[in-house]
Amino acid sequence: MTVGRRHHLIVDCPDPAASARFWSAVLGEPVTYDDGDFVVVSADTTTSGLAFQRAPGQPRPTWPDPAVPQQMHLDVMVDDLAAAAGAVVTLGAVQLPGDFVFADPAGHPFCLVQRPGWAPPIG
Repeated sequence: MTVGRRHHLIVDCPDPAASARFWSAVLGEPVTYDDGDFVVVSADTTTSGLAFQRAPGQPRPTWPDPAVPQQMHLDVMVDDLAAAAGAVVTLGAVQLPGDFVFADPAGHPFCLVQRPGWAPPIG
């Protein structure tokens, strides 16, 4: 029995608009809601997506040091790992230790993963 359906992944961050702009550019989806403290990135206003919620003073994750846990983690499927790595760095990501591991502008770790064969092409 299904209890529910995924809605937004909520990410605490000090600057919701900045995080939303970054992920909007990476995923190619628009910002569909913004009240200043809560910003949503999704395909449209009736689709689940990522939401960024203001959390003043939130510490940056210290990947791979567990002193401050990663707090959230996204795997982003891509067609070309090297091209995608360059693109996210240009958008403001920072490369972290590990293969294709990065931090978004708020310091949240994410990984680029090769698109699996069952998924349609990204580009």
